[in-house]
Amino acid sequence: MVSQAREAAIVGIHEYPSRDVEGRVSPLQIKAESAAAALADAGLALSDVDAIYDAGDGGGMSGLTIAEYFGLKPSVIDTTNVGGSSYEYHAAHAKRDIAAGKAKVALLTYGSTAHSNVQRIGAGGRAGGIHPADNMESFTGMTLIANYAMVAKRHMHEYGTTSEQLAEISVATRYHAMRNPEAVRAMEDLEFLDIRETTIADVIGSRMIADPLHLLECCMISDGGGAVVIASPEVAKNCAKPPVWILGSGEATRYPENGGDMTVSAAAQSGPQAFGEAGVSPAEMDIAMIYDSFSITVLALLEDLGFCAKGEGGAWVEGGRLRFDQAGGPALNTDGGGLSSNHPGMRGIFLLIEAARQLRGESTAQVPDARLAVAHGNGGMLGTRHCAGTVILARD
Repeated sequence: MVSQAREAAIVGIHEYPSRDVEGRVSPLQIKAESAAAALADAGLALSDVDAIYDAGDGGGMSGLTIAEYFGLKPSVIDTTNVGGSSYEYHAAHAKRDIAAGKAKVALLTYGSTAHSNVQRIGAGGRAGGIHPADNMESFTGMTLIANYAMVAKRHMHEYGTTSEQLAEISVATRYHAMRNPEAVRAMEDLEFLDIRETTIADVIGSRMIADPLHLLECCMISDGGGAVVIASPEVAKNCAKPPVWILGSGEATRYPENGGDMTVSAAAQSGPQAFGEAGVSPAEMDIAMIYDSFSITVLALLEDLGFCAKGEGGAWVEGGRLRFDQAGGPALNTDGGGLSSNHPGMRGIFLLIEAARQLRGESTAQVPDARLAVAHGNGGMLGTRHCAGTVILARD
């Protein structure tokens, strides 16, 4: 059944400003500072929080750790960890818990010092632990970026997609980043060279990292974090900022199977769930906050979410249509994305933060009269096993 009931809303947001903390603060400190700022943004206090959602970035036993560190005794603790899509799952779970009357104010936080800790995220394999496909992949030296390169290569083979088309994604996100002072500062702090708007020629002329993906098609590795506050309608009506309503959500999982298509992501399952629950279509979206670990991630997810048919993404993104100031839209990752603003390891929370900014009219690359946004997180590795979380957001 289609429903646009206003059952929970994002009422507070904060993005930690530094992408290079140089060991000065811990992930827990980043989370705490972000939580305080997001609550202040909402006009609420820590004492109002009765639900915690955490992906374990602050240490072991994360729900208990965060509760004690923040001095809270929440009635709901959710420690779902599905990588970069965790925060879309958290937003969906918070909406359900609030609608069920289990909580009134939910707090989502993230903190990471991936850059300061010199984590070579893309050059490594999967995280520790036993995985079903270890005997098929690990011994070959498969890296994280190799998974995405396989998807890009297969997409090119199946559909004729070109490097120039993939480069459109990097060009659009850098265009937005250059309008975001925090993104520009991030590139300066992380010692990017020749910081400016880029061209398609710049992207395909940058060095190859994993064929066919070039350097400027790969996300940065930064420090950072943020927080999101989600509240019931009764609380939201008295908050300091206008509410951004969660209309619908979807969750899905995908992993290698005989006969499977690696160019199809779990978004093909989670997207229809979310749009169906919200009662809206991809064509109505003003903003698309799409997980951009690599250029191919965005292209595959746009197709699977229904913005265009499978295989048509390359032609669909041509001509700069993903820029905030172009007709046709939706505007993509208007904060600069993981490619040019921040990527501390799990970027899902920033998708919610920038989507909320846009719907509150506060973005540095503001789409006029933006009313609807989709935030889609991809956690894991696109070419093999991953989870998808899709959230549809709306302003009043």
